[in-house]
Amino acid sequence: MLKKPAALCLVACALATAALAQQGHVPTGIPRLDHVFVIMMENHGYQQVVNNPNEPYLNSLIANGRVNLATNYFAIGHPSLTNYLEVVGGSNFGVRSDNAPDWGSTTCSPNIVTKVVNADNGGGNAPVPVDTGKICPIAGFGTDAETPAVDVWNEVGGPFVALADIDGVKGIAAAPTVGKTIGDQLASTGLGWKSYQESLPVSSAFGVNYSNGTATNLTDFTNLAPLTSSSVVQDYAVKHNPFAYFRNVQDGSERDNSLAHVVGFDGPGGLYSDLASGQLPALAFIAPNQCNDQHGRGNADAFCAFDYGLNDTGYTYGTQVGLNPGLIQQGDVTIQHLVEGIQSSPAWREGRNAIVIVWDENDYSGSTSQLTGLFPPQNQNRVVLTVQTNFRGGHGAQSSKYYNSFSLLKSLEAAFRLPCLNHACDAGVAVMSDLFGGSGNE
Repeated sequence: MLKKPAALCLVACALATAALAQQGHVPTGIPRLDHVFVIMMENHGYQQVVNNPNEPYLNSLIANGRVNLATNYFAIGHPSLTNYLEVVGGSNFGVRSDNAPDWGSTTCSPNIVTKVVNADNGGGNAPVPVDTGKICPIAGFGTDAETPAVDVWNEVGGPFVALADIDGVKGIAAAPTVGKTIGDQLASTGLGWKSYQESLPVSSAFGVNYSNGTATNLTDFTNLAPLTSSSVVQDYAVKHNPFAYFRNVQDGSERDNSLAHVVGFDGPGGLYSDLASGQLPALAFIAPNQCNDQHGRGNADAFCAFDYGLNDTGYTYGTQVGLNPGLIQQGDVTIQHLVEGIQSSPAWREGRNAIVIVWDENDYSGSTSQLTGLFPPQNQNRVVLTVQTNFRGGHGAQSSKYYNSFSLLKSLEAAFRLPCLNHACDAGVAVMSDLFGGSGNE
């Protein structure tokens, strides 16, 4: 009887050690920040955004030196959800799909535990075991999925036989992973976070996979004939709301780390209300809806239509040719509204704050023939990232240093004095001191 508590302690201690294994040192190099606003845009490569005549506001910020620009910043993989998870958690957590959560499930095992990748397997030739169903709520400790330099099986489609992850040369091996995000870290230190999701209904986000702000996938259309679920423009998409995929956020076991911190742009506690009051969390993760983030939808108006592709093939080839000018301009106006709204908030004028504008991944342009990593620049997963601060330091700077999504997470952790998480701790993942107004020694 006396040995049982000791044995339980050994198990508990081992689990606690595992849970902390992928939290490293506290990164340095960035001034301590009070608020960071991260605005996530969608599915366009660097060369499709910079100098695009239909993106005048953002390009004016760059040309006039009002923001710092990363000219060599790369998203990690594909599709969207994978990148969102990597920005907030430093890992894909075994997820290489946009699948919806298996909401509230307590019987499934997370992908980092099973080591089975939740993937799309678009090529039908997956070299590893895959699951194409709903995503088990992320929790615990295990191993994430490899990100190969060249994807020849998961997200390939149309004329492309190969797709570049990162630059088509660098890959990331599967690694030990803890199922947590910067949201967990902020909640534990009392700093706070919110995921502001445009077109999310005012009611709880639980179970909502898509919404137009009124109807959702949970809507009963019985009394709404002739409307059906196919009538709903999927403005809000859970795949752009990474925090919702984590078990502790879904079950609400921690008041400061729950779906109560996932809100829309409108209504009490929403983005515009919080901006007006100045009552904002340390991290404001802002996701415009899919008509405003340059993603586009197939059943919306012309300003929300997908990029129509080179020669109307439905696929773009990494340049500005074939892009939907209305979709680009819609996103640019959205950025202007958000940036000016943030800068009008009392919170912007107090303390040290930063606005990050970043695209999640490129437009999926790939290669029609080669399976090597020799992708031309327009086919690499290089995207735009800008940083604007309200304090001294490097306004108008352009950095050619190699950065990626893990660098962004590591920089946020440095700004809030938090330990690095998962791949943000990897060798070669640099803090973006030159973009956040740091000297490298803070």
